[in-house]
This record gives sequence, structure tokens and C-alpha cells, in this order.
Amino acid sequence: MEQLTAPLQTLLDLVCGLLAEYPLAGVWYTAFVRFLFPVLAVLILWRAVRSLLRIPHTPETWGLLSLPNGASIPLTHWENIIGRGRSADIQLGYPSVSRQHAALCRGEDEGWTLYDLGSKGGTEVNGVRVEGSAPVAMGDSITLGGVPLVLLPQTVQEREELERRRRGERPAAIFPSFLWLTVFQVLACLQLIVAAGAAAPVSIPLAFLGLTAVMWAYFAVLRCTRCVGFEMETIAFFLSTLCLAVTASSAPGSLFKQFLSIVLGLGLFLVLGIFLRDLTRVQKNRWLMAAAAIGLLGITLVLGRSKYGAVNWISIGGLSFQPSEIAKICYIFAGSATLERLFRRRNLTLFIVLTGVCIGLLGCMSDFGTAAIFFVTFLVIAYLRSGDFATLALICGGAVFGAGIILRFKPYILSRFASWGHAWEAASTTGYQQTRTMSAAASGGLLGMGAGSGWLHRVAAADTDLVFGMLCEEWGLLIAVLAVGAIITLAFFAARAVRVGRSSFYTIAACAAGSLLVFQTCLNVFGSVDLLPLTGVTFPFVSNGGSAMMSAWGLLAFLKATDTRENASFAIRRRPARRLTEEARRRAESAPFVRETEESHEED
Repeated sequence: MEQLTAPLQTLLDLVCGLLAEYPLAGVWYTAFVRFLFPVLAVLILWRAVRSLLRIPHTPETWGLLSLPNGASIPLTHWENIIGRGRSADIQLGYPSVSRQHAALCRGEDEGWTLYDLGSKGGTEVNGVRVEGSAPVAMGDSITLGGVPLVLLPQTVQEREELERRRRGERPAAIFPSFLWLTVFQVLACLQLIVAAGAAAPVSIPLAFLGLTAVMWAYFAVLRCTRCVGFEMETIAFFLSTLCLAVTASSAPGSLFKQFLSIVLGLGLFLVLGIFLRDLTRVQKNRWLMAAAAIGLLGITLVLGRSKYGAVNWISIGGLSFQPSEIAKICYIFAGSATLERLFRRRNLTLFIVLTGVCIGLLGCMSDFGTAAIFFVTFLVIAYLRSGDFATLALICGGAVFGAGIILRFKPYILSRFASWGHAWEAASTTGYQQTRTMSAAASGGLLGMGAGSGWLHRVAAADTDLVFGMLCEEWGLLIAVLAVGAIITLAFFAARAVRVGRSSFYTIAACAAGSLLVFQTCLNVFGSVDLLPLTGVTFPFVSNGGSAMMSAWGLLAFLKATDTRENASFAIRRRPARRLTEEARRRAESAPFVRETEESHEED
């Protein structure tokens, strides 16, 4: 470490000496980069945001279902509901077919299984009635309510056309964005040194140099594995750079800890992404993740210490961490994989129990901001699982009733939100933080006062709960809005990508993670400016805090796993081009329905 810090300290002393000799140089530099930083931020994010939002997603096709009229319907998901209803993935307009008649599901071994969903007309495979479920091979005949179907592979021409279209949707090259981000990091580091003057610690250049090195090492390693999609990582590294800048302004002694949390978060992102490749493994570990979510919250309740009114921190050997942040990842993992199959729509009991226990523990910890985040995430997952508005409305009514009971017996909780909407009337008491935040944000204007040149960092929780105010004050409203827009972009990408998602697990987990990130950002931003109660939640990737940073990177893994573009995600196992076995070819060609269809086409 000394071999690295010694030359950096020498260079830092040289820069500080020049600034002391020419004080106007620092003033001119700050004035110049205030205008340059928003331009660089747009250049960094433009490619990533445009690529995530504009590129169409051609669904992957895993097989075909041949219909009685000779047409075929592609199977674009691993779990396909077949029925007459509008909600079915494959709609069959026959009166004998139930609204949700059957489910055709693909396994990790590339085999197919047909499930009867309690249909009235019955389900058959090769003339044998299905009781519960039955395996299906390529070329097998499937009969739903007397309607004959055949499971077929793609033809060579169809596969080549699909691959050609998917190659045209390759992610944009992000190399230029990484170059602009490197320039941004170097200029930000120098600006923080200028603001600190002779008191600038060597940890500032060390942290920014380390982040730049980690960023390029990640890019190089994944490019060697033929990965090309780095839009999400570009957004995460950009926001992490702002996090280091905020930490350098408010708590320079925590810079190394925050840099280490970024590295650990990136490691968690990689490990979780690779783990999510195997859905069978995901299903096997869902109960472990549920137990981990409850265990982390339970341990915090027993061993945690109170901070800002909530018992959500555990200290070991001088290090503090917040287990509820990691519990978010475990909760989404367990909630998205709790049910065996998506078509069992109303089987929400176990997930409701898990949610009730988690929110109950958070209530006992007085961590109501995190409890609200868990509840919103529950609503997203429950809706995607069931689509039952009546059940969700009943649950919301019960939640409101429960909140009323809590406020009735614990009136001191209500006093925490008494200043909401009236912060200026209590500017010296309960509204102190919000009024200072709004004043600082207003003083920053569009371009900010310059990184490290603000005063809000002297207010408690400025770099965590009030970090949006610090962004506005030091970096300007433009960059603060870009940071919020970057988080919203991730959620929009999740909403678009899930339309072609491989499995219900990826779809639900991505929507839940995206919703959580957006809702948490809204609580942080609107709470700091008194549009919502100040609930004490962090801004993903930006707030100072190791646990929050690791949680944000972990949630990003769920979004990465749903990206099905060509070579865009390390979280998707690459398989060689699918080839039909001789047996599958023979069975497909010998299927009587297919043979009759081909003959009718020849006659036409």
C-alpha cells in the first residue's frame, strides 16, 4: 500500500503547492468544470440510456405449436399458458378450450412438461390423458379439449432469420462512455482536491484511481468473454462516482470503506448474476433466501443499535452495517421463486406470511421507510403472481388498518411525521433537515457550487437521507436530475425486457428490483425536499453507506439477468446453436397432423 500511496502523496503535495502559490487557478478551475460536468454526464449516460430504451427486443423462440389450420405459434417463454382467455400466452379461440387450459413449460435440461390446469375438456399427450403433468418431446401430439396441436422445433430458415434479427439488436458500444466517465472521474478528483486545499487527504486520489481501475478491469475481463452489454454498469459506475464525491465532501475518512463497498457490491453483482443462470438451483434455494431475509432482520432487532430513531445498525469491531439492505435482495429472490409455477395464480399464502414477518420485524425496529419499501415490493410481486386486484385491495386495506393501530398505540411515531408539509414552520426543530436541504439545493442552481464547496454536509445525514440536496448544492440540479433519470431508466428497461423474458422468475424479480429502486429514490428525493415524510432511506448507488451500496449492486443483478439481447448479459448461460436429434426429427416428420398439413399445402 505504501508503494502506491507514496507517489500519490508526492503528486498531491505538488498540486496543493501549486494551488497555494496560484490561488486563482483553483477558482478558475472550479468555474470551468461546473459547466463541463453536466456535459460530460450527458455524454456518459446518452449511449447507455438510448441503448436501454430504444433497441427493440426480439423474443427468443424455443419451439413451435402447430395449429389445426396449418399455422404455428412460437413459444417465446419457458412457461407458456395455453387457453381461450386474454391473459393466456397462447390463445386458442375454440369453445372447448378453457380460459386457462394448460401450461407448457421448458426445463433447464431443455425438456418440456405439460401441466393440466383443471380444464373441463381435458388434456392429452399422444392420446394419453394428462393427470397433473406429463413430459412432452418434439413431435408429440397435444390435445386440448379435442383441439389437436403438435410441438415442433424451429426450421433452419426460421432459426437463421431469428438469429439475424437478434444480431441486429446488439447493445451499443459503451467504450466511449467509459472513456468520458474516466475523464469525469479525473476532473472530479481534482476538483475535490482544489476544494479541500492543503488539507486534501491522499484517500481522495486513491479512491478515484481505484474506482477507475476496477471499472476498466471489469470491462476488459467481460469483453474477453464476448459480453457487449455494459449499459447498466455504466449507470452504476457513474452513480458510484457521485457517491465517492459525496463521501469525500462529507466524510473523507470513510472513502476507503466506501470504495471497498463498491468493489464488494460489484462482486455480489457478478456472483448473484451467475447464480441466477440456473432456475433449478434458484428454486432449490428459495427457502434458504426466505430464511436469510427473516434471519437478517431478526438479528438486527436483537443485536442492533438505534440510529436516527430506528434500530437498524449492527456494529462489529468498529464496522457498522445495515442487514436490512441485504435482506431486500433475499426477499426479492424468495418472493419471485416462492411459487413452483406462475400458473398457480392464487398460491400467495407463503409469500404473504414471509412479507408479514419481514414487515413486522421492521415495524418493531421502527424502520418504517424500509417497511414501506418492502410493502410496495410485495404489491408488485403479488400482482405479477396473481393479477388479482381484489386480493391486493384487501391486503392494502389491512395494511392501512394495521398502520392506524400502530399509530393509535404508539403516538410518538406520528410525531416523527408531524412536520411533513410544514417544514418551514418548524425550521429549527422537526423541519431542520428539510429546510436546510431545500436552502442548499436552491443555492446550487443548475450547475452547483462545485464538488466539495457546499455546506450541507455539516447537517446530520446529509450524505445519506439528504444526499439529493448535496447533489443539487455541489453538482447542480442538472446532474441531480440525471442521476434520478438514470435510476428510472433501469426500471423502464425492466418493464420492456420482461415482455420477452425467458421465465416468470426473471420477469418478476426484474420488475420488483426496478420498482424497489425507483420507490426508494422517490422516498429519498421527495422526503429531503418535504414533498413526502422524511423516512430515512438512501439514494441507490449515491448515498454514503456500504450496506446500501452492496444492496444496489445486488438488485442490479436481477435486472441484468432479464436482458436477453445477444451476448448482453453474463447472467445468461450461452448455449451452442440448438440441433434436433434424429429421433426428434423422425417424430416431428411422422406426426400425422403435420403430414396432413404438408399434403394440403402441396395440393394448394
